[in-house]
Amino acid sequence: MNIVFMGTPDFSVPSLKRLIEEFDVAAVFTQPDRPKGRGRKIAFSPVKEEAVKHNIPVYQPVSLKKDGRVLSELKKMKPDFIVVAAYGQILTGEVLSIPKNGCINLHASLLPKYRGAAPINWCIIKGEKETGNTTMFMDTGLDTGDVLLRSTVEISEDMTAGDLTDVLKEDGASLLVKTLKGLKAGTIERKKQGKTTTVYAKMLSRNMAKINWDLSSIEIKNFVRGLNPWPIAYTQYKGESMKVYQVKISDETSPTKEAGRILEVSKQGIKVACGRGIVVIKNIQFPGGRPMEVSEYIKGHLIEPGIVLGK
Repeated sequence: MNIVFMGTPDFSVPSLKRLIEEFDVAAVFTQPDRPKGRGRKIAFSPVKEEAVKHNIPVYQPVSLKKDGRVLSELKKMKPDFIVVAAYGQILTGEVLSIPKNGCINLHASLLPKYRGAAPINWCIIKGEKETGNTTMFMDTGLDTGDVLLRSTVEISEDMTAGDLTDVLKEDGASLLVKTLKGLKAGTIERKKQGKTTTVYAKMLSRNMAKINWDLSSIEIKNFVRGLNPWPIAYTQYKGESMKVYQVKISDETSPTKEAGRILEVSKQGIKVACGRGIVVIKNIQFPGGRPMEVSEYIKGHLIEPGIVLGK
């Protein structure tokens, strides 16, 4: 089975590894090399790093749609399947028509729920108790193609988006292999997604990461863990940005109606009044510093009770 793989981030790497083990991966498509880290040095994508280890040809078009030379090369490969896992570019109808048997996409949600760019983050932000992976035939819509297989994963109450990604990327790799083997054997029936109402998982940005203290304690907790490890939820403390990596929910009732007010500071954390309930901030980071447990931070810095966060 001749396969072309398209993927970019760390999430995609286990899938590429498994496909290399099980099939013939003729080429890998990934996003162009980009500056990374404080030094802004040009770095390979995680998928490119893995492909290079196995001497697999790598293609990195800025726009697959506009790069006629790369499209010509892709057609010459005559792949049985193009397999996509978090590539980061939309495939045009021309690309979708190239492989003999179609384009297969691994999407990290239980479609049709959470179509879009950031399904792992948004299912946590929305307080879901379970999610999973879906493999599907791709069409020109956004995650609207016929479903092939699904797998379900439980979301624990303290799981961050990073934790869930680690689970789903391994689960998804196994599901992809199972899907391709099932298609080859003719044992998988493709099913229409239908017109079920779905939550759209829009792309994340730093601009949407500010904590709204008017929300309930559970909503704030879900927001914080859904944005960890990126872009990280934040608030303002005395006008300075404070990133919040982890919060716990307190059983106490808030004595104040003012959401965002710091009620108490101790080695257990920073107690903050919410629109409904109280959260305890456990891990923070200020500009120029590193992420720290509150218990460690307050040994050398003052966090004042009574201050209203977000102002």
